[in-house]
Amino acid sequence: MKYDFQRDLTWLISRPWILVPRFIQIVGAISLLLARLIFQGSSNEDKTQKKLAKFLLKTLIDLGPCFIKVGQALSTRPDLIRKDWLEELTNLQDNLPSFSHEKALEIIENELGKPASELFEEFPSKPIASASLGQVYKAKLFGDYWVAVKVQRPNLIFNIRRDIVIIKILGVLSAPILPLNLGFGLGEIIDEFGRSLFDEVDYKKEANNAEKFSNLFHNNNSVTIPTVERHLSTIKVLTTSWIDGTKLKDRNELIENNLNPSKLIRTGVISGIQQLLEFGYFHADPHPGNMFALEGHNGDLGNIAYVDFGMMDSISEVDRLTLTGAIVHLINNDFHSVAKDFQKLGFLSKEQDLKPLIPVLKEVLGSAIGKDVASFNFKEITNKFSELMFDYPFRVPARFALIIRAVISQEGLAIRLDPDFKIIDLAYPYVAKRLLTSDTNEMINILLDVIFDQNGHIRVERIENLFDVLVQDSSTPAKELIPVAGAGLKLLTSSRGSLIRKNLLMSIIKDERIDTKDMKQLIKLVRKTFNPLKMVSALTKQNNTQVA
Repeated sequence: MKYDFQRDLTWLISRPWILVPRFIQIVGAISLLLARLIFQGSSNEDKTQKKLAKFLLKTLIDLGPCFIKVGQALSTRPDLIRKDWLEELTNLQDNLPSFSHEKALEIIENELGKPASELFEEFPSKPIASASLGQVYKAKLFGDYWVAVKVQRPNLIFNIRRDIVIIKILGVLSAPILPLNLGFGLGEIIDEFGRSLFDEVDYKKEANNAEKFSNLFHNNNSVTIPTVERHLSTIKVLTTSWIDGTKLKDRNELIENNLNPSKLIRTGVISGIQQLLEFGYFHADPHPGNMFALEGHNGDLGNIAYVDFGMMDSISEVDRLTLTGAIVHLINNDFHSVAKDFQKLGFLSKEQDLKPLIPVLKEVLGSAIGKDVASFNFKEITNKFSELMFDYPFRVPARFALIIRAVISQEGLAIRLDPDFKIIDLAYPYVAKRLLTSDTNEMINILLDVIFDQNGHIRVERIENLFDVLVQDSSTPAKELIPVAGAGLKLLTSSRGSLIRKNLLMSIIKDERIDTKDMKQLIKLVRKTFNPLKMVSALTKQNNTQVA
């Protein structure tokens, strides 16, 4: 069954004995929660805050799966949620009350055609974890092969159909009284949430998602995806290989298990950026309950595993390229282009006059960037950008609801393990490498926009910036630069590089005169960056270290 608001609205209205009691229950629970938050939220007493956190947790659990999902999103935001509240909300990830074990066995038998005792060599008497949509058992399939068996909660589709309709009704009714722009498109965002939830309750679709995701990372030794056991998987039961790791939720626990939090964050964030900007297919729910740290590492990268592929989404090639360009424009303080990027992405209407918004973007976003990439604070950017939503005509396109959720969850997870972490420290080097090594027309156009100004002059300082961020914090700079050198030479001598060659030539000829100043600076930079002796020395040192 797919999400269809009109169908489900008709279905629910025709059953007032279901609609009215549930509507009253939701409104009453939310009203009581808001009242307690208003009157007690500012209290400095630890005891009061702990009680509030437990009340918040209980309210979300009592209201069911749709509201638990909201709580899960909040549980990844240590910068927004008090620490004592956060500790309670993390229970929503995989520590919820389980449903009857007998009911789970009944579902397994109905779905797979045989009782669990005949399908598995060993099957436990209780689940090892219980989440919003199902509960997980650790079972032995054969030999020493352990599997995770996820069984869906009873009556799940009925509960989601009912609650999404009520949530949208409340959202649409409250949108006009919300602060300017905060309620804009709220109905569409709830629709997107509904679609993702309906996809998530179909375990056959989740199995397909897991296999697709696994194929994307099949050459990446730092990212592990569990193997789907198709013969033991249906719409309501999903069986995959067991992941034996440490949850990415507590820095001290990782250190105690000889796992490096910084390397694990690096892998998690780089894989997240790859999903959004390269693959166009991403895990939309990367909270600590869905990501595990594994033993070992690959240089600067730790080993992680993803689980739970119910909430996945795609991003179009056009949006990927625009986001890539937006990151470059933002770093280079090109706020006119940033405004145009927002327009292309749908955060601003196409009819919007950008001129009055450019100084606003410069003031709000530029102050967070600072003098260099290393000082760029993504959390500060998101906080300040949120302020713009109240006073200026920005909106959040519905198709970006899950993208924003994924980025926020990823950022929250990283901040939990390292409070000083900045996503852009890894995002920009990744974008820089793509710009310098990709030979697609679209990426070449972005690269031209970086290299040359409106008067055709070479922006040597920006090229140097690209080279610098490419190797920042890297223990093997030569390893990062050699592919760039090869790709650069290949591009310059190929047919796709004709535009770059033409622009380089035009940069020499100015006002019918030959001016080689820019070109000399560029050649000097390239010689310094790609000095053969330094490169060979670095590679030799790297190889000796690996042998040792």
